[in-house]
This record gives sequence, C-alpha cells and structure tokens, in this order.
Amino acid sequence: MLRSLFGWMSQPGGRMEKESPVQEEQDKVMEADMLSTVASSNTQFALDLYKLLVLNNPGDNVIFSPVSISTSVALLGLGARGTTLAEIMKSLKFSPTEISVEEIHQGFQHLVRTLNQPREQLQLSTGNAMFIREQLEVLASFLDDARALYAAQVVPTDFEQPAAAEQLINDFVRNETHGKIVDLISNLDQDTALILVNYIFLKAKWETPFDPEDTVKSKFYLSEGQCVQVPMMKVEDLRVPYLWDEALSCTVVELKYLGNASALLILPDQGKMQMVEAELLPETLARWRNNLKPRFIAELYLPKFSISGSYELQSILPQMGIREAFSTPCDLSGITTGQQLKVAQVVHRALLDVAEEGTEAAAATGMKAVPCCARVNTTIIRFDRPFLMNIYNKTSDTILFLGKVANPSQSQSS
Repeated sequence: MLRSLFGWMSQPGGRMEKESPVQEEQDKVMEADMLSTVASSNTQFALDLYKLLVLNNPGDNVIFSPVSISTSVALLGLGARGTTLAEIMKSLKFSPTEISVEEIHQGFQHLVRTLNQPREQLQLSTGNAMFIREQLEVLASFLDDARALYAAQVVPTDFEQPAAAEQLINDFVRNETHGKIVDLISNLDQDTALILVNYIFLKAKWETPFDPEDTVKSKFYLSEGQCVQVPMMKVEDLRVPYLWDEALSCTVVELKYLGNASALLILPDQGKMQMVEAELLPETLARWRNNLKPRFIAELYLPKFSISGSYELQSILPQMGIREAFSTPCDLSGITTGQQLKVAQVVHRALLDVAEEGTEAAAATGMKAVPCCARVNTTIIRFDRPFLMNIYNKTSDTILFLGKVANPSQSQSS
C-alpha cells in the first residue's frame, strides 16, 4: 500500500548551465511564455477553488494558497498516466491543444525558480519534499523529474515507525514555514509509503506601514447584521491604486508590499458579497488591475487580524474534475510499477497574519495516496465589513494567497 501527502514550503530552484547569448534570449522568451500560461491557468484554478471552498464554509473566513495546491497537483501529475493525468491537467485549467504536459511541468519549474529569487525586502519561499519509504521501489525517472522540475528534496523515511515519521515530516513543515504551519499530517500508519510535501512562506512589509499608535478597537459589521470589536489599523494621507466598480458595487484598493508583491483588497457594498464572488473571474481580476488609478486617500482603515484555514480537499478536487486519482482505476504508474496506488487524502492548511508592519502567511498542502462602502467621491475607506484579499507576486503574476475576511475576530476557519 502507498500513501502520499502533498504539503507546500520553500526550496530554491536549481541553477542553469551557461548558454550563448542568442540561445539565452530564446530561452527567456520561451520561459516567459510558459510562465505566463501557468500563471493564467493558476488564476482560473484559484478562483474556481475559492468558490467551492466558500460553498463549503458559508459565513466563515477562507484562506488558502492556490499556488501551493496547484503545484502539489502538478507534482502528482509527474507520476500520473492515461486518464488520471488528463483529468489532473484539465482540472489545473490547461488545454492539451495549447500546451504540452512537458511544457506545463517546465512552466511550474520556472514558477518555483521565480518565486524563490532572493529579494532584499521580501521573504518568499516555496518548495517540495518527498518522504519515501526506504523499501519502496520508486522509478528513477520520477525522482529525477521531481528534483529537476520541482526542486524536490528526497528524504528516505522509516514509515514502520509512524509516530517518528509523522514528527519528521511535521517538523520539516514547521521549520520551512517558520513555525506557522504545525501538525500538517496525522494518523500515519505502517502502510504509508510516500509523502509528497509542498510549502509556501511569505513575510512582507507594507510599502506604507500603519502606525501601531493609531490602531484602536472599532466595530466590524458581520454579514448577519451583527458586529464585533476588532483592532482597526489606520493610515492617513497616502496615494494608492484605487477603483470603484459601479457594476459590481465594490471598492478595489491595491496595497503594495516592498519587494514586488501586492495585496488586492476588494470591499463589496453591504449585501453585495455574493454578487462579487459570483463574478470572481480571471477577466474581472484583469479588469480591476488594469483600471486601478492612483488616488489620494485621506484615511484608510484595515483590521489587524490572524486567520487560518484547514481543508480536506479530497471532497473538493473531484468537483474540479480530479476523480480517477481517488478511485481504483487510478494510474500512478509513473511513480512506481510495483503496486497500484490511489490518492486517499488531500490536506491543505494556510495562515494569514495582517498587522501594522506587514503580512505574514504560510501554507502547506498534503495528499495521501494508498495502493461600509467607500464611494468614488470620498477619501475615507473603511474595511469594516467582510472583504476579499488577494496577495500576489507581481513578477510571475501569480496568486500566492486568496481569502475572504468574514470575521477578523475569528482566528480559525475550519
């Protein structure tokens, strides 16, 4: 029996060999094209997954890392064949007529490298690790591809001591997420043969920080009409990219971080959250970002909060088209030909801290396989009711974290 778990954290990409200037320029163009295709598909995947998570968690905070989950699924695709592979790639929003499987994996390779580029002002790291039963005969081609394309670390593991193996994996995740994600996996047994872990960690400072002395307790109005007291941060006299979307009755503001990352904050009018969520489409995001214009804001209020999410995705991913991977016909023969495997469990955990100086976020994904509204004419914006938050890396145009803050005083989302 094989069990595999996918979680997500940081691992620098490999180095490239020196090439001629012409070849290097051609490679850059091709790399940019593949990265753009992967980023576009990841955006569609992120928004579709968001809508399913909201359906399953009505009224709750939602926070997850779409790029963590999509990278985990793509890594699983390295070992998938036949219909299983086709379903995985389709669920990731790739069209076989537009991009080959090899190019998809190369696109993720470039994405991992891009996200792990060193930055002075921004801590952003992602990576993969494979904890493999010492006796399991894993195909060398799978290991080579996992290392080359996903910079995956390979850790021989004694799963006959499940408690020790569990601690080894969870300690790895805890360390790579700087203590943010703990106890990603549990209840391993002696049949476990393979755990694939993928992680992401972000620590970013606001370009214009909030002054802690200005943070005061204030009302946050919940969707049910009730209100809670939350610490409300305040910043005055700033210019930010701003948009009032009249069609969707929402305010959109971009708050920039140092180091080429940004938070896109979407504040629907009272009672308009569901309408905005229904229109969360790639073209909507593109329209917002293309129409943002610098605007002078006299006062901007944003809650200080820490929310987390924990999701069992084995019930969600089949709704996105990944069905065979969870059933007996599953074909993961690209991992091992010694035994037939299927995915039994997919776990994802994410945490988001937003404070005066900046944002800290982490996520890990695991899979087990077993054989009041601010109008345009105002200069005050108050995020004092449920809003959406999209944290993205501008270099790769990739959504790192996506969530809904329904109740900032609720520290955990189940």
